[in-house]
Amino acid sequence: MDLLRKLGPIEGRYEELAALMSEGKATGDKFVKMTKEYSELGPVVETIRSYKKALSDKIDLEAMISDPEMGDIAKEELYTLNGQIPDLEHQIKLVLIPKDTDDSKNAILEIRAGTGGDEAALFAADLLAMYKGYAGVRGWKFDIVEMAESDIGGMKEVIVEVSGNDVFSRLKYESGVHRVQRVPTTEGSGRVHTSAATVAVLPEAEDVDMTINDQDLRIDVYRSRGAGGQSVNTTDSAVRITHLPTGVVVTMQDERSQIKNRAKAMKILKSRLYDQQRQKLDQERAADRKSQVGSGDRSERIRTYNFPQGRVTDHRVNITLYKISDVMNGTALDEIVDGLITEEQAEKLASLEI
Repeated sequence: MDLLRKLGPIEGRYEELAALMSEGKATGDKFVKMTKEYSELGPVVETIRSYKKALSDKIDLEAMISDPEMGDIAKEELYTLNGQIPDLEHQIKLVLIPKDTDDSKNAILEIRAGTGGDEAALFAADLLAMYKGYAGVRGWKFDIVEMAESDIGGMKEVIVEVSGNDVFSRLKYESGVHRVQRVPTTEGSGRVHTSAATVAVLPEAEDVDMTINDQDLRIDVYRSRGAGGQSVNTTDSAVRITHLPTGVVVTMQDERSQIKNRAKAMKILKSRLYDQQRQKLDQERAADRKSQVGSGDRSERIRTYNFPQGRVTDHRVNITLYKISDVMNGTALDEIVDGLITEEQAEKLASLEI
């Protein structure tokens, strides 16, 4: 069977890792990576072996059906087994779907107010609170790296580092335009306004992912400025880094230390450049087929939050939840993310050649 043939290398790799670790030849980072891969393959191999045993048992039971004494028992067990085998096949096909190598990475989350003035900035602040709540639900660390507030308490722009288990695998579906429909607090007539904010989720680049040549950088330092333009520091601690080949610019003034601001800016720069490479590769892969759910198109309107009706609608998979408060505090966001993951898996399974 084609499916069984594809499973051989997975079992082989699992056994190879077991042998390498028992020999004790791998140390340091290499051993850590091996241990992680071995741990991830464990449940997969267990499912594969359950599937192979089920196929073997099926052959044995089919041979027993004609036995006068064991036939009825064999038929009953075969009926149960025939119901289990498709479920095992589905689990295994999910394993065979090509993995996003960035799924296990931490993420850089960027939220920017879009159309709608002050109301858009307030909505951006609401999205920040939503993701902070969601990080709490998932047990992730949530660190604000840079933030520019509006005059009435909203957010013009905010950059957050989110770290934990499989952060990017779930947050990546949040990239795009988020639209809100509600009566702004600044609106006296009670009319519903539509505003928007843009979310970008970047996999946090590691040193092995992105090397930047010093000659490709222009680094400027200056004094940090507050919301009203006044200087908030007496030293040149703010940093602006320009990547000359691409024109990507990152500014950082959150810390009072120039060294810390520079380190933060470099981390964001690496992640943005790595994301550019990733986006280019995704576009090339999707050139001859439908773009997938998790493509992360920054210009795509992905979700609408309608406060008067108490609903949140994700336009990519037509999911609508009438529990806007639970979504906005992060506790119900998984219901949408799970739907997006299921949809993307279905698309990939449909194109999987087995």
